[in-house]
Amino acid sequence: MPIDRDTVSDLRPLEFRTPEEVLDGDKLYTIYEIARLLQGLDADMEMDRPTENILLDWAIPWVLFHADAFVFAEPEADDEPGYYGLAEP
Repeated sequence: MPIDRDTVSDLRPLEFRTPEEVLDGDKLYTIYEIARLLQGLDADMEMDRPTENILLDWAIPWVLFHADAFVFAEPEADDEPGYYGLAEP
């Protein structure tokens, strides 16, 4: 449900960073790690599943939008996530 703009005290512009600004070119990351990095968190930070799911809602479209900047490595096992890295480190 929409809220009145007047009820919010801290409005900021959206700031979208490029993959090169977020990721280290010499590393590969899971989508979960990318989601954390996009929020300025440590890639290996522990978090609860509901919060992690919210971060994924931002990270997945961001990765898709910048798909040409990424390479993909298959997961080590069928029940693990794949890894993403910069196409040009």
